[in-house]
Amino acid sequence: MNRLEIWGGVECTVLRSGGVWRDQVLETGHHDREGDLDLIAELGIRKLRYPVLWERVAPEDPSRLDWSWSDARLDRLRQLGCDPIVGLVHHGSGPAYTSLLDPEFPEKLAQYAVQAAARYPWVRDWTPVNEPLTTARFSGLYGHWFPHGNDPRSFLAALMNECRGTALAMRAIRRVRPDARLVQTEDLGRVFSTKPLAGQAAHENERRWLSLDLLSGLVDRHHPWYRIMMDEGVPQAHLDEMAAEPCVPDLIGINHYVTSDRFLDHRTHLYPSETIGGNGVMVYADTEAVRVPMPPDVQIGPEARLREAWERYRLPIAVTEAHLGCVEAEECVRWLMEVWNAASRLRQEGVDLCAVTVWSMFGAMDWCSLLRRKAGRYEPGVFDARHSPPRPTLLAEAVKSLATTGRYEAPIARKPGWWRREDRFVVERQALAGDD
Repeated sequence: MNRLEIWGGVECTVLRSGGVWRDQVLETGHHDREGDLDLIAELGIRKLRYPVLWERVAPEDPSRLDWSWSDARLDRLRQLGCDPIVGLVHHGSGPAYTSLLDPEFPEKLAQYAVQAAARYPWVRDWTPVNEPLTTARFSGLYGHWFPHGNDPRSFLAALMNECRGTALAMRAIRRVRPDARLVQTEDLGRVFSTKPLAGQAAHENERRWLSLDLLSGLVDRHHPWYRIMMDEGVPQAHLDEMAAEPCVPDLIGINHYVTSDRFLDHRTHLYPSETIGGNGVMVYADTEAVRVPMPPDVQIGPEARLREAWERYRLPIAVTEAHLGCVEAEECVRWLMEVWNAASRLRQEGVDLCAVTVWSMFGAMDWCSLLRRKAGRYEPGVFDARHSPPRPTLLAEAVKSLATTGRYEAPIARKPGWWRREDRFVVERQALAGDD
């Protein structure tokens, strides 16, 4: 078995929120820095998640495409010997002439995809839509992003459009390059809860697999979400089409964050007000599972979620985003090593897990508000883009060591991250002991 690889990724979200377009490539300055890719290659990274986003190439008219920026960047990656995993939509809803609720979104995305493949026929790995389930939730269920839906019908319409769009896009790409691979990313965080909210947690835990189930052809008439989707207006023909002609991922990319695993608690008085929400029937707190003293038999974190995905699909896996938004660079290194070590242990068990992707190479802007507020809140990544040229952070040292030797053994990496320290809890152990 080959050694576990370290890959890279550039935060590249383009989306609309509250009538404002956000473009992370512009806001972090990566758009204007031609030398950024050389900095990445100098770390030993040889595979990079990279954008050729629909919204950036053809923002106003599908017949007017400007490939100039992508041409220059992909050509440089090729010269550096760094293979791109090309993304076409990253948390967005497409350009201004479409949206996730546009019935023609899948066909429009496929038309763009075939043009991208024809432009870059040497690219093998593609992610037409990043995190379709997460994006559909934030855009169609919670109302955070355009088209700001906040109901199950909008959520499921958006999700089906994204999954059909992915299937049609890969079909189009494979007309150009038959061996093109689908690298399908998703956040598969699990939900835990107190007993009164067990039904809500079960609902969300069943839902978290829906994008990958759809693409894998598993949402047939026996699937628990088949009837739910039909009842919410998803055309039966589209469901049956996905089941009959699946677009099974060649690689499942799991994006896992400290915040991915959640805990729901009906005892709202124990939690800060910003965590309080509900499902229209019950009011409850929704917080990070790492902030709650969980029972010893409950498994949270990247290793548990990666194992679940392997056991469910038995498909090759990579961690396609490992990132911690934190002002303390040491903690960012500790999180990367937590994910790296989890991946290494799973490989020893026989899991087909090939890589861990260090995300946000040049940081991210305003993700602390999910891009809903333009406050200029920058968090560094492997490089700190507030300097010119971007300055390596402690993460860069760890990444280079992992890329070249497969190990990183600095003392800071051996100390526990905040998510493993006793002072992380927002409620006391005794308060959580009873959940009635």
